[in-house]
Amino acid sequence: MKILTAQQMREMDRLTVERCGIPYPTLMETAGTRVVEAIIEHCGPVDGKWCAVYCGKGNNGGDGAVIARHLWMRGALSVQVYLFGKIEETRGEARSNFEIAKKLADSRVTSSDGGMLYFVELATESDATKAIYGDLLIDALLGTGITRAAEGLYAMAIGTINYLREGSDGEKVVISVDIPSGLSSDNEQPLGLHVKADLTVSFTAPKVGNVLPPASYANGRLVIAQIGTPDWLLEEAGSHISLVEEKQITDWLRVSRRAPDAHKGSVGDVLLIAGSRGKTGAAALASETVLRAGAGLVTIATAQSAQALLVTQARTEVMTESLPETESGAISHEAIERATSLAQKRTVIAIGPGLSSSEESTRKFVSDFVRQRAVPVVIDADGLNALSPWPDDLRGSDELPIIITPHPGEMARLAGKTNAEVVADRIGTARDFATKHHVITVLKGSRTLIAAPDGEVYVNPTGNAGMATAGSGDVLTGLAAGLLAQRPQEALRAMIAAVYLHGLAGDLAASELGMRSLMASDITGKIPEAILRVGGDEERASLTAE
Repeated sequence: MKILTAQQMREMDRLTVERCGIPYPTLMETAGTRVVEAIIEHCGPVDGKWCAVYCGKGNNGGDGAVIARHLWMRGALSVQVYLFGKIEETRGEARSNFEIAKKLADSRVTSSDGGMLYFVELATESDATKAIYGDLLIDALLGTGITRAAEGLYAMAIGTINYLREGSDGEKVVISVDIPSGLSSDNEQPLGLHVKADLTVSFTAPKVGNVLPPASYANGRLVIAQIGTPDWLLEEAGSHISLVEEKQITDWLRVSRRAPDAHKGSVGDVLLIAGSRGKTGAAALASETVLRAGAGLVTIATAQSAQALLVTQARTEVMTESLPETESGAISHEAIERATSLAQKRTVIAIGPGLSSSEESTRKFVSDFVRQRAVPVVIDADGLNALSPWPDDLRGSDELPIIITPHPGEMARLAGKTNAEVVADRIGTARDFATKHHVITVLKGSRTLIAAPDGEVYVNPTGNAGMATAGSGDVLTGLAAGLLAQRPQEALRAMIAAVYLHGLAGDLAASELGMRSLMASDITGKIPEAILRVGGDEERASLTAE
């Protein structure tokens, strides 16, 4: 699903009118209807409820006027339309819908259920204090077009909505139209004071402020409502950012499903170079997840003094190999020949979890090994630290992809930036690094990003704060390597699937255990359920003879 900027969304509306023949009044009417449908789905019937619709003077406010009319017709007991401004200050379809709402309100006509519609113009801050508030608070103040912080009358309205919501113990529900007022649709960083919604209904496609944190935290539940723009037109929008959808993962699981005559060698053989003295847990976690992902074989190559303990920690099905080490118990550069030999017949290599990168010998081993690789490689944790800052001459390719999975701190070291710079522009940082070095960049965090070498960026919607725990990244490394090993010719699709399923497994674990007590091994334990949830019954064994 494409993620659009405000300008791209305006262009989509224009082209929908011009090329599809759908009049703009119809788009606005449909938008208002879709919001009311989402409200009923989220909150239940509106019969007998008091509703307050806060409208700005632009098209977002015009949507609000349509919403008010439909709430009234659906049986709301009282619908208060508050226009923050004067009708004569509005224009176009917004003005037409304000005039309709005002005419209905002035006529004092009741709905078939006896509900009343009211229309109030609030032109000054003193006027705003006269507003009466309801059970449902609909935010149709500013919409997607703003570029600076809300101020004056609008800031007062936003503050009032938030005050009412926070003091109601959940009794008042805030619904934002397109995007919570005060947020920019083009920026993940809030501009200033903004509405904190329980439900946001965005039209046609999500915007950056709908899906990327911290702005996205204000959206509450996000619903994308279709109002008439066809999918083929969205593809012409020029957007290079997409929201990952479950169907993509379902499709990938379908094409990578095991054939009836599959054997362990045909579904992927992973070499995991991981672990050092005192840091074997990461290797154990990653290796189990490789197998849970569906790969047929996994071998951990680790420092010699770590092997004995690792054997007791890893699953019985995991094989191990020892490599020459430094005095401190980390893999040394002397291991390069042995490691290269072990890698020759593998499908995929993963390197980094628990590796340790403090010694120059280890860093040189990682650098030389990655350069000499003959198969796709997933690099994480100390594997990334060993390559920081990223060498200018180290590049991946479509035939031999490199996948990196940094958190923001690791990304900062790789790219020669500060942590603050990375966090301030996660999309730009991930995209620039991926295109410059031709690597698939998985920038971890709330709403993990997958940036492709061609400049496309994918935003993952799954996952939760409980996954901020030791070992969670090692689980992702194992899942990425395990899925990639089953279909190495489709590295990008495999990474999108890995990130989505990793987050979904975390969500399933958190729903059972809570976020506070979540551990990385709990995520691994939920991977089978996540795959079944998305892949369906086809992922189960069928014993029925054909």
